[in-house]
Amino acid sequence: MSARALGLLLGYAADRVWADPVRHHPVAWFGTVASRLEQRVWRDDRLAGTAYAAVLVGGVVLPAAGAERRAGPATRVVTTAAATWLVLGGTSLDREAAAVQARLEVGDLPGARAQVGRIVGRSTADLDAAGVARAAVESVAENTSDAVVGALVWGAVAGLPGLLGFRAANTLDAMVGHRTARHDRFGWAGARLDDVLGLPGARLTAALAAAAGPDHAGALRAWRRDAGAHPSPNAGPVEAAFAGALGVTLGGPTTYGDRTEDRPRLGDGAAPTAHDVTRARRLAARVGLGAAVVSALIAVRAPTPPLPPRRPRR
Repeated sequence: MSARALGLLLGYAADRVWADPVRHHPVAWFGTVASRLEQRVWRDDRLAGTAYAAVLVGGVVLPAAGAERRAGPATRVVTTAAATWLVLGGTSLDREAAAVQARLEVGDLPGARAQVGRIVGRSTADLDAAGVARAAVESVAENTSDAVVGALVWGAVAGLPGLLGFRAANTLDAMVGHRTARHDRFGWAGARLDDVLGLPGARLTAALAAAAGPDHAGALRAWRRDAGAHPSPNAGPVEAAFAGALGVTLGGPTTYGDRTEDRPRLGDGAAPTAHDVTRARRLAARVGLGAAVVSALIAVRAPTPPLPPRRPRR
């Protein structure tokens, strides 16, 4: 087994056992740097935003590529495992969704609204129980792609720079990739970069959801029929496949601050319930495991940087 494949599997296992770090997380450090840089360079145009994204993502990718090229096999295993553990967020996502589910099951709607607000960007204050469950299922689906599968795919293809670059782009999209007055133009490049990098992971997530879900045909049908109507090229296939696999309907009115979007309906079933949050979590776990195996197989066959030359003995 290659050093890259072994590192990915060890990092995936570490996330399943310990989740990602709560304190002093490097992603939080990156976010702090990105926020401070935005305050200095922000202008209401795409060129400034493109330069901003290039500096931040390039500032992560280039040192990572250099470090991987200089590392020997054992060091590559350790650094790939550590980076995989740090960029994955599957177990933390599962725990947050489980907390939403627990609040719904005891009828604590205010608590469920507050809890689901930790994993979604939409307004949650006026959601009913079905709306909270729908938000949780959609978040589990989309973030399984963003926080697990996409990172593993790029780790398999591009190693350490792929892992860290994907997470940097995804973090930038979360920070500035919104269609607001401030970020519509400045965040355009970050959002488009995240869309491009998310394409393979989203398709693999949808395919694994169809393969591992209880309704294979329903997942494929919803993916083919409904995904294209979603405003996101990556969330559409993932959410549609999860909806079809679980036999529920996702989508519908979604409020962000004072703006409400009427999202397309995905799937054919009833509105999600607390039990469907459990089912989505189980499906996400199977998808994550499948992605780890597929990514390890890709990594075994992927070209790796040459080992550094040995120094001659004197």
